[in-house]
Amino acid sequence: MALLSAVAAAYDQNRIATGPDGRPLRIDGSVVMVEPDIELSLVTAGGVQEPRRAWSEAARQHYPVVVARWLERKGIQTRPAFDLPDDLPADSRLGQLVRLHEAVALSIALYTRRGSYLATKGGRLDWTLGGGVAELREATGADYALFSYIRDSYTSEGRAALRVLGVLAGLAAGQLVDIGGGRQVAVVTLVDLRSGQVVWFNLMSRQTGDLRDPEGAEDTVKELLEGLPL
Repeated sequence: MALLSAVAAAYDQNRIATGPDGRPLRIDGSVVMVEPDIELSLVTAGGVQEPRRAWSEAARQHYPVVVARWLERKGIQTRPAFDLPDDLPADSRLGQLVRLHEAVALSIALYTRRGSYLATKGGRLDWTLGGGVAELREATGADYALFSYIRDSYTSEGRAALRVLGVLAGLAAGQLVDIGGGRQVAVVTLVDLRSGQVVWFNLMSRQTGDLRDPEGAEDTVKELLEGLPL
């Protein structure tokens, strides 16, 4: 999460792939959301992030519902969310696809930010998951898959008190000091299941946001998906 937060600081916009004619691609078909990877934590006074199971489970319930509703409001046909098996073997075709996506998403985050473009790609979104996506298309009947990775943390009372003391002490010394608190970091990608091409990518990192209730989830989804190529 620290790496993604640092990357996001140099990330100026979401990315949309272009077609052979150089024009940005647009969604043309149905979308399925793959079970999101979400974990919510509490930031203790010492700065340690302690996962909170109840919070994470609530977020995993709210987020897919809000995403489906948001897509439908935009006129996009959706398929029922695709839940990954709890015992998904890492060496299965689907397991390999999930791991490949994680690696590709991290590569996109690293190499499509300002100052880090790959010589062969420049600032273009030119990544693919390959033909292995066919299995996911067969399982869901969708044309596109939306992958989501979200880590959300919330400041404890002790941490909040230390932040205030740190800021006050810094101001007294003529400096701005902030030890940091909770943060919401999210990565989303839209993959064309007919070709494996990553059509759209977005990375968000902010100090606000709350996925523990439907209203907070609505705000997060609006911020995260606003750049979808509709």
